[in-house]
Amino acid sequence: MNTIQPADRLALVSEYYFSRKLKEVARLNAQGRDIISLAIGSPDMPPSEQTVKTLCEVARRPDTHGYQPTAGTPELREAMADFYQRWYGVRLDPKTEIQPLIGSKEGILHVTLAFVNPGEEVLVPNPGYPTYTSLSKILGAKVVNYNLRGDNGWQPDFDELEQMDLGKVRLMWTNYPNMPTGGNARRDTYERLADFARRHHIVVVNDNPYSFILNNKPMSLLQVPGAKDCCIEFNSMSKSHNMPGWRVGLCASNPTFISWILKIKSNIDSGTFRAIQLAAAEAFRNDRQWHSQANIDTYARRRKYAEAIMTALGCTFDPSQVGMFLWGRIPDSCADSEQLTERALHEARVFITPGFIFGSNGNRYVRISLCAKEDKMEEALARVKAMV
Repeated sequence: MNTIQPADRLALVSEYYFSRKLKEVARLNAQGRDIISLAIGSPDMPPSEQTVKTLCEVARRPDTHGYQPTAGTPELREAMADFYQRWYGVRLDPKTEIQPLIGSKEGILHVTLAFVNPGEEVLVPNPGYPTYTSLSKILGAKVVNYNLRGDNGWQPDFDELEQMDLGKVRLMWTNYPNMPTGGNARRDTYERLADFARRHHIVVVNDNPYSFILNNKPMSLLQVPGAKDCCIEFNSMSKSHNMPGWRVGLCASNPTFISWILKIKSNIDSGTFRAIQLAAAEAFRNDRQWHSQANIDTYARRRKYAEAIMTALGCTFDPSQVGMFLWGRIPDSCADSEQLTERALHEARVFITPGFIFGSNGNRYVRISLCAKEDKMEEALARVKAMV
């Protein structure tokens, strides 16, 4: 066995931070340490009751367990189109302009395979979701970072982008509302992104799973006239509908782009279980009934605890952030973000995320997840106060 070596691409990436760190947390818990996790954005609330009821009803039927179309069921595509029309005012043809996904990570893979040749370049935000970088590297693309900074509201610096050599760039990843920084979507940013894509013949992909969390005005890049011609948008039920383990997302764009993505996807998977697709369609249809309570009121209460924890740690933050995390700058007395998070983990028994995992512009930041019950967040606050 020692003569067998892994593919060279494994040397380009490391194990996902949370995959590695959760093993350590599990060991600490096995020792009786009772770690409170405020690190991962995995909603701890269930989806709507009707969503779960539909899943069970369809799963009990004997005729629903076969392979499903890779393009998704008509019911799900139509529900996704209706969702975009109701919430964003964006009209999409459910037959040709929507592709259901097994989560956004899968979409990142498929889009990169569909648009980027090995050796070509991909623009990735710094800080940004680590998977934009890791999957690009695995697939042989060259990652070119562009800066997001707090003094610019964590929006792209278009003057800086225009000065870059863009000749080999095929894709640009954006993510608004932004993770990890909580910077909200802006109409002028979306307009400039669409214009940038059009002029430079670059496909801008906006990853948009957070637009409903602590946000009363959800926005879409596809609201910009003509954006569909040169842009793609991802959306996900993981955050907005409390369905992270269900693995249901979507990408929306023009029919040509969608057909290319489907060509890749059809060679990789065989469709999602029909019960999940029909339950997801039901979730889209009934989301207005519980959106405010689930995505606004509950997270607002938790956010107050997160802000108190940040303050206790000596961190500063922008109170206008949206989304299911709180992003804070560490005090000057800390060497780096990991020093603070390791101390919190081992002394206060509270797991929070160091910002360095999102890129060099996150080195002086930490992130707190709102995906924990209020009693746990209250206990985490007490532990951090005792530590400091």
